[in-house]
Amino acid sequence: MKQISGNKLLVKALKEEGVEYVFGYPGACTIDISDELYKQDDVTVILPRHEQALVHAADAYARTTGKVGVCLVTSGPGATNLVTGLATANYDSVPLVCFTGQVARHLIGNDAFQEVDIVGITRSITKYGVTVRNREDLGRIIKEAFYIARTGRPGPVLIDLPKDVMAELGSAEYPKSVNIRGYKPNTSVHIGQLKRAIKTLSNAKKPLFLAGGGINISHANKVFQEVVEKTGVPVVTTIMGRGAIPTNHPLFIGNLGMHGAYAANMAVSNCDVLFSIGTRFNDRITGKLHEFAPNAQIIHIDIDTASISRNIQVDIPIVADAKDALAKMSEYVSDYASKKWNSEINSWKQEHPLVMRPNDRLSPVDIINQINCQFEEAIIVTDVGQHQMLVSQYAEITPGKQLVMSGGLGTMGYGFPGGVGAKIGNPDKPVIVISGDGGMQMNIQEFATAVLEELPLILCVFNNEYLGMVRQWQKLFYGKRYSMTNLRSGALSRRTNGEEYPKYTPDFVKLAESYGAKGIRVFNKNEVAAAFEEAKKNTKVPTLIEFIIDPEEMVYPMVKPGGTLEDLIMDC
Repeated sequence: MKQISGNKLLVKALKEEGVEYVFGYPGACTIDISDELYKQDDVTVILPRHEQALVHAADAYARTTGKVGVCLVTSGPGATNLVTGLATANYDSVPLVCFTGQVARHLIGNDAFQEVDIVGITRSITKYGVTVRNREDLGRIIKEAFYIARTGRPGPVLIDLPKDVMAELGSAEYPKSVNIRGYKPNTSVHIGQLKRAIKTLSNAKKPLFLAGGGINISHANKVFQEVVEKTGVPVVTTIMGRGAIPTNHPLFIGNLGMHGAYAANMAVSNCDVLFSIGTRFNDRITGKLHEFAPNAQIIHIDIDTASISRNIQVDIPIVADAKDALAKMSEYVSDYASKKWNSEINSWKQEHPLVMRPNDRLSPVDIINQINCQFEEAIIVTDVGQHQMLVSQYAEITPGKQLVMSGGLGTMGYGFPGGVGAKIGNPDKPVIVISGDGGMQMNIQEFATAVLEELPLILCVFNNEYLGMVRQWQKLFYGKRYSMTNLRSGALSRRTNGEEYPKYTPDFVKLAESYGAKGIRVFNKNEVAAAFEEAKKNTKVPTLIEFIIDPEEMVYPMVKPGGTLEDLIMDC
């Protein structure tokens, strides 16, 4: 029987699993794997400039293609640099398989150079993690890793590879199937429980659908829209669920939660049946837990048993894949619309419409509206901060568009590398990254990756010279004491001898150009359309558009700290 090294078997496994791209960064414990990847042409290696950027890129690649994202890093700091990205993927149910190098088995536990217990470190933020102790187990473990990552509630899996195991010769066979004892994800809906839920929905006077990210993950958007239109029941979404139904659909009310639309929050607070699909009911959407949907019977469909009744006690739990459950549901439902209820919702929309107060200065919404107008198809990747909430409120997500962000963990620095991964997976689709000047600087080194891979991303930087979301809280609740949020503060700002500030810190346009990208700076709203038109002409390199934003631009509505969904600050 032919024998090959573990390094060769790993590369063979990647090919067998249909992996097209590996996002990797080399090191001593993975150099032999890198060498095997060099010898073949089926799997392309992408070299981001930091391991955190690498895992974010793999994450967005997975979200936008439906494939498993694959990472390869060395031991020690290479592995620990994955931690934030693994937690990001775990919160948002993103399928990743991450291979980490490890020192030889006889060195494990001896404080060897670049040795860490990465499986132990990441146990709570991965779906599964394992160190391969025996060469004969390698193929089975890799096969199981891909299966676990993509089935049930998707998530990140980590495989730790001791260098001596990978050098050892063994079977060249890669398993064709898996049989994991104790892991049998349920995807099929229980018809009896589903019919009970439908009956409850049909008897409601104020029914409401709550669509979460699970609908987008399971690609259930079309069948969900079918159910919504058959029933006539209005819809609110979480920010991760935005796009579950087109945002221009007449039955779509808006997002709910911390920065939710007034009508959406009021609808949840006043409905009598809340039918939730693919949500976690985290604190960002519930407000004060014991006063969430106080008058409603709650139905919850989720593929993850652990997510049901964890935060909110539900009346009818259904463990199933969203797409399967909604497809079955579509066979049984009919018109349950209530004219009186819909009229009440419309009155809330009219009372407090989601619009920015008109002014002459450049507003983030001017930029988002221009994206809505100029791009019929696009992947919009956001970083984290005020801009993320504004995009979640105002970006039109219709068929052909997708919104990608770190929703659960709220990871600053996700946007730029996320855009890299999205563009690699979708070369023929426009990819627009929207970031603040804070988040952009956390992984700005990815200009090198984007330029060398010829990725014509459009990078929108909302530059208000502050960490805007924290500043907003400081303005509203901390007496305008802007501690640690001014991105241009430092020794220079503390001196009083009349020295001038640098005009830009950094100069984003020059920084982009230094990497070989294009840079544009926009001050006024009448320059926005032309900036995007110019960016679209660049088909080989990324274009950064820096938008100079007033730091007084805020995100409203906003739920008061510790308040219910109805305790909204509408403006100040």
